Amino acid sequence: MLPDARLRVAALLNASAGTIERQGAGTLRDVLASAFEKHGIAAALEFLPGSELGSAAERARQQVVDGELDAIVVGGGDGSVRTVASVLAGSNIPLGILPLGTLNHFARDLGISVVAERAVAIIGAGEQRAVDVGEVNDVIFVNNSSIGFYPYLVLERERRRRRERLSKRIAMILAMPRVLRNLPLFRLTILVEGTVEPCRSPCVFVGNNEYRISGPGLGARERLDRGELCLYVARTQGRLSMFWLACRCILGLVRQQRDLRIFKGATADISARRSRLLVAFDGEVATMQSPLHYKIRRGALRVFAPPNWIGS
Repeated sequence: MLPDARLRVAALLNASAGTIERQGAGTLRDVLASAFEKHGIAAALEFLPGSELGSAAERARQQVVDGELDAIVVGGGDGSVRTVASVLAGSNIPLGILPLGTLNHFARDLGISVVAERAVAIIGAGEQRAVDVGEVNDVIFVNNSSIGFYPYLVLERERRRRRERLSKRIAMILAMPRVLRNLPLFRLTILVEGTVEPCRSPCVFVGNNEYRISGPGLGARERLDRGELCLYVARTQGRLSMFWLACRCILGLVRQQRDLRIFKGATADISARRSRLLVAFDGEVATMQSPLHYKIRRGALRVFAPPNWIGS
């Protein structure tokens, strides 16, 4: 691309993302078109069902390879970002992010504003960073993956949302009692960087880099480029104690020594007595064959990020 040429992007927008459903596709299309024009970006906007984001990203990726585009933008929540990031990881094609979902953890950790015009401005500024992605059994995740309590909670949450048309947050709260009543407890063997650790736990959480587990900034990551997985294994084993652990997590009152075992490394294998495990990754759930093979792919994803992002 010539220095004075406009940045050419395909903007792939999940039509069922929370912001789009609230504002309406027509309104948001006008807002984004104006913002892209203001910041000198030639953007082709596509509003798509979530199930079509992957194939649309593949087509756009080929357009970049053919010299027809310079970058790809995804609009949606963490699941949408994960879908497009899975196509672009390792390609060196830059990804712009419009946080249009409910939680937007990945965008938040990159310092990207949920205000559409400001998010577009970051893309227009052109600053790019290489960040890590995690991988479990060949499936990419940008935030985290987990087994045990959380995947079952997500399934129950989505069941309630379909049946009762609830928000994600309300459905999650209402799902918790039922999941706690049927709390799974796993006998696991965790292999991290050559060290074998036997564990018995209802919940294992694997982060793409380290999460804050207490205090200000709870649940955020300071860096996305340290090249490490961080595994958090719940020490608790009972229903009531798991409930209180969940409450402490929400309130930022977790104590590592009392509540968690933590392991760090570039790779991790998790084996269970069960041949298949329910696994969550970035808010989505799938059944996977045990053992689970986790690894960090350091610097595999290029993203547009603010110039003052701490991970720079």
